[in-house]
Amino acid sequence: MLNLVFAALGLGHMAAAYRGPKWFFYLSKPGAMLVLVAMALGLGASDSPYGRWLLAGLLLSTLGDILLMLPKDRFVAGLVAFLLAHLCYVAAFWPQEHGLHWPWLLALLVVAALVLRLLWPGLGAFKGPVLGYMAAILLMAWLAGERYLAAPGSGTALAALGALVFMLSDSVLALDRFRRPFKAASAVIMGTYYGAQYLLVLSLT
Repeated sequence: MLNLVFAALGLGHMAAAYRGPKWFFYLSKPGAMLVLVAMALGLGASDSPYGRWLLAGLLLSTLGDILLMLPKDRFVAGLVAFLLAHLCYVAAFWPQEHGLHWPWLLALLVVAALVLRLLWPGLGAFKGPVLGYMAAILLMAWLAGERYLAAPGSGTALAALGALVFMLSDSVLALDRFRRPFKAASAVIMGTYYGAQYLLVLSLT
């Protein structure tokens, strides 16, 4: 049931971004995330350190959603909320046994470097905050992948895929804001964002 409610709110939010109504746009964005919080609790998130860090990340993401959708630009405040959310996910993915798979790390660094090269001319005063944010999400994606490579399974695979989709969502968001806005950006950003968070919640199964 919660899966259907989440899908309805998520799809409804993406539609409302283009067609309204405004009240549903503002209600559905945090609403969808709170449904994910309820799903995570139902899957026993509060019973393990991994789950509790995921819950903290979901709640901070909800706060970031609210800040970024306010009529007055709260981009930096939203960025900080999502930075803290990613650090919670980093804590969740931190491996019990440390390992280093160089091809995985190098692939992520190459992708990050390409995105940064596209963004750099338009960052202006946001160079520092964006660099810090990129470092956090890169660390999150790397650790999620390392966790899967060290212990392959459905849960670790879903978490790694969720982290990668999150990286894609944030990259599109940055390109839309700092490089070249495009009409479909809202749908792409929110579609991948909701998909990423949903995959992270499913990693609890």
